[in-house]
Amino acid sequence: MDYAQTLQYLYQRLPMFHRVGKAAYKADLDNTLALCAHLGNPERQFKSVHVAGTNGKGSTSHLLAAALQSAGYRTGLYTSPHLKSFTERIRVDGREIEPEAVVEFVARHQDAIERIGPSFFEMTVGLAFEYFARQHVDIAVIEVGLGGRLDSTNVITPLVSVITNISYDHQDILGNTLPEIAAEKAGIIKPAVPAVIGERQDEVAAVFREKAGQAGTPVYFATDRFRVVDKGIAGMRRLVDVWEGESPYLADLACQLLGDYQLKNIPGVLQALQLLGPAGYPVSPAHLRAAFASVADLTGLKGRWQVLATNPLTVCDTGHNEGGVRELVQQLAHQPYRKLHFVFGTVKDKDLRLVFPLLPREARYYFCQADIPRAYPAAELREAARPYGLEGIVVENVNAAIGAARREATPDDLIFIAGSTFIVAEIDGL
Repeated sequence: MDYAQTLQYLYQRLPMFHRVGKAAYKADLDNTLALCAHLGNPERQFKSVHVAGTNGKGSTSHLLAAALQSAGYRTGLYTSPHLKSFTERIRVDGREIEPEAVVEFVARHQDAIERIGPSFFEMTVGLAFEYFARQHVDIAVIEVGLGGRLDSTNVITPLVSVITNISYDHQDILGNTLPEIAAEKAGIIKPAVPAVIGERQDEVAAVFREKAGQAGTPVYFATDRFRVVDKGIAGMRRLVDVWEGESPYLADLACQLLGDYQLKNIPGVLQALQLLGPAGYPVSPAHLRAAFASVADLTGLKGRWQVLATNPLTVCDTGHNEGGVRELVQQLAHQPYRKLHFVFGTVKDKDLRLVFPLLPREARYYFCQADIPRAYPAAELREAARPYGLEGIVVENVNAAIGAARREATPDDLIFIAGSTFIVAEIDGL
């Protein structure tokens, strides 16, 4: 098979969560353990950092990888889902896995794939781990796909475990309360592995303390140690001052990621890097500054408050759950514009009762849908939004919806594209 045929085989042969939802989720680690054993347990052949959380885990993973990469370590990065190309999920020093390596992996292990029957995600985890081992990475940053306790990535024993913000998402799998969701995320906490909690949230702090206590490992609430002071945006970089307790830590730290919510991610990144230093992976302040200033360039991160155009200002973001949308709406509230044009789409298994009340009523909505089976039909989405005072038109195709917004917008308006990772993924030219 060539690369296109290989991907088609994987998509058709293996259930894929982002396309079909819960039916692709397997609530145990058996397949991953079997696949890793078949591969010779490559996850034991490199050091790692494990990152879980509801919101912020992708940005945190990329910031950590950029810092380690800038410090000269050969750095693997595993994230999901991809936006444009499957190869985005697996990177070494910012470079995507070669399509030929994907083809070769499937050709060598097709019999085992057929025999074990892993999900698409489980197979991808095995591919990533073997690739990192073969590439002799010094360290890899591994992002959890969904949850933590039963996520396929949870077969690693990292140097540090990081858990970002906890919010409502995937309740049908993870639980209906924040403590229940936090307990699933806390499943990545392991004995003798320090646990970093990026943001202290009173509703769930006890969950992490209890899990760390059971594991006999220290837990660090990063916002107890680090305070981030926003200084605004200059030169397409967000400037912040960072304090450690009452002492200045980093002044005028410039970050290429412009979202307000990145202020919540920075403490967890800094705390994790502090712990990695004594473990053999120190990162100097100069390397840290270089990494933050160019994180998207270094790691290929896209879709986080990404400016696509300036006349009118056009921004996209992959935020899609209650916590993520809340952060985005807060940032929109202090963004100057004459009128807001909101290109919006989502998936059918999202609890929109938590999202719709947050969305600005004064916006003009362009309801659309991604080209995946899980997509919420655009016409039905408009009808569901109307009781919440959200009005607009239906333009099913994502790029056609953006085009309609551009035709109606004036130079002083703002076009915002959000609601689903899969909506952002279909933007032309991203």
